[in-house]
Amino acid sequence: MAGVSLKCGDCGALLKSVEEAQEHAELTSHSNFSESTEAVLNLVCSACGKPCRSKTESDLHTKRTGHTEFVDKTLEAAKPISLEVPKVAMDSEEAVDAGSTSKTNQSEEIVVPEVDKKLLEELEAMGFPTARATRALHFSGNTSLEAAVNWVVEHEADPDIDEMPMVSVNKNAEAPKPSLTPEEMKLKAQELRERARKKKEEEEKRMEREKEKERIRVGKELLEAKRIEEENERKRLMALRKAEKEEEKRAREKIRQKLEEDKAERRRRLGLPPEEPSAALKPSAPVVEEKKSALPVRPATKAEQMRECLRSLKQNHKDDDAKVKKAFQTLLTYIGNVARNPDEEKFRKIRLNNQTFQDRVGSLKGGVEFLELCGFEKVEGQFLFLSRNKVDMQVLNSAGSELNSAINNPFFGIL
Repeated sequence: MAGVSLKCGDCGALLKSVEEAQEHAELTSHSNFSESTEAVLNLVCSACGKPCRSKTESDLHTKRTGHTEFVDKTLEAAKPISLEVPKVAMDSEEAVDAGSTSKTNQSEEIVVPEVDKKLLEELEAMGFPTARATRALHFSGNTSLEAAVNWVVEHEADPDIDEMPMVSVNKNAEAPKPSLTPEEMKLKAQELRERARKKKEEEEKRMEREKEKERIRVGKELLEAKRIEEENERKRLMALRKAEKEEEKRAREKIRQKLEEDKAERRRRLGLPPEEPSAALKPSAPVVEEKKSALPVRPATKAEQMRECLRSLKQNHKDDDAKVKKAFQTLLTYIGNVARNPDEEKFRKIRLNNQTFQDRVGSLKGGVEFLELCGFEKVEGQFLFLSRNKVDMQVLNSAGSELNSAINNPFFGIL
C-alpha cells in the first residue's frame, strides 16, 4: 500500500506533503522522515466546517465555539503522497524576464521567521500543524507555550491561520515582542511585592490600633464595674454598721429601763416613796422611736433573716452563753471554709449525726436553720449539702458579718 503521509522519526509528526516536510525540517532541524500509511487526521466540524488535524485542535475548537460534532474525513482526504521534490529553479528565459523585477524586490527578501524550536516541538506534539504553531509563536512574542496556545484559541477563525508566516529580511522585520521585557517584568514583580508588603504592614498596624482601642475600652469597663462593686460594698457596710449602732442603742435603753425598774422595785420594798421621774428620762422613749422610724431599709433581706435566726438562738439558750458563743464560732468556721474553698466538696458537706456537729450546732435550735439560710440543704436526712452552683459569696459574706457581730457585740440578742 502506497504511503499517504510522511512521518518525522524525531518527533512523530505526520505531514501531508514533501513541502510540509521541508518546512518542518527547516524549522526543527529534523531530517529523519519516512513514508507512512497512517493518514493525517482530518476532523471537520459539522456546524461550521472547520477542519482540525488533531484531537487537541478539535478540543480547543469545542471549548471556544461549543461545537461538539465532528465528521472524520481522514480517509477521504488521504491521497498517495508524491516524493518528487518540487522544482523551484527558474528557467533562464524567465530569469531574464524577471531580472528587472528581482532587482527592484532584492531588498525585500521574504523568509520564514525564526521561533523557539523547543516550543515548536511541544506544539507539534500537541497536534498543531507546523504552520499554525509557527504563526502562533511568532505573533505571541515567542515567549511561552501558554501564550502560543492562547493565541491559537483567539485567532482560530482567521482564514490564514494555517499559512506559514513570512517576514522581510532586509527590512529587519522582527516578531512582535512582548509588552514587557524580562527585566521590566522582574522590576514589575518586585514593585508588586513591595506594594503588597506595605499594604500588609498597614493592615497589621490598623489591626493593632483596633486591638489597642478594644483593650482600652474593656479596661475602662472593668474599672467602672470594679468601682461600682466597691461602692455597693461600701454602702452595704455603712448600712450594716449603722444598724449595729442602732441595735446597741436599743440594748442600752433596754438595760437602762431595766435598771430603773429594779431601782423602783427596791424603793417599794423599802417603803420609800417612788422617785420623781427626771425630765431627761421622759422624752427618751419618743426619741428612740423617732430614730427607729428613720432607720434606712436594709439592702439584704437575707441578712435580716440571719440576724433574727442568731438572735433567736441566743435567746433560746441565754442561760448558757459559752455554748451559744461556741455555736457562733463553729458556724463562722463552716461559712469561712466554704467562702475560702468553694470548689472543695468536703467543706460544703456536713454529716448531721456527727457528734461534734450535734454538740456545738445541731442540738441548738436555730443552728441548722442558719446554715439553710446560707444555702445548705438536707440530703437524704443525713447530710447538709451546699451545691457548687448555689454558692453565693454575697450571702456568705453577709453570714460572716452577722456572726462576727453576734460574737463581738455584748448586747446582741438582749432585746
